[in-house]
Amino acid sequence: MSLNDVITLSTRSGIELEVRPANEGDEADLTSFFEQVTDEDRRFRFFAAADRVSAQQIAPLVTADHFRTESWLGVNKASGEIVASGVLAYDDSLETAEVAISVRADHKGKGVGWAMLDFLGKQAQTRGCRKVMSIESRENSAAIEVERDKGFTPESFPGDPTLVVLSKTFG
Repeated sequence: MSLNDVITLSTRSGIELEVRPANEGDEADLTSFFEQVTDEDRRFRFFAAADRVSAQQIAPLVTADHFRTESWLGVNKASGEIVASGVLAYDDSLETAEVAISVRADHKGKGVGWAMLDFLGKQAQTRGCRKVMSIESRENSAAIEVERDKGFTPESFPGDPTLVVLSKTFG
């Protein structure tokens, strides 16, 4: 997928998402997006309790190197608004990638997270990645349930009993 490509995904609830790489011009829209994510989901995504996502947290999402890290936006085709953000961050060998997804509060439970997780997994596979993983707070039962439904296997996070690692191996 090139930086100018837009992929259209359909969710189980019929929402059409246009998924594309984030860029520096998306900074203000991403800031607004994260204001519409629940406080709890913001805490789960950034492992910090804050009312807002800082410019320092947005910067890596809009300046991804498109090699070791890629940041995608899911835009509701009908409204033109960002309703999901997803990141893949690869290890040095490019064999394992960590995935992180956020969904706007009013779009939760509509299949947006599922569609983004499928998309990110396929992107990782296309690049030859052998494993995708997610680090979740054990409190984040919704994300853990989605990932388990998508074939991810949970394991304890070494050294931190409040976290769990969910992973899926390809081929």
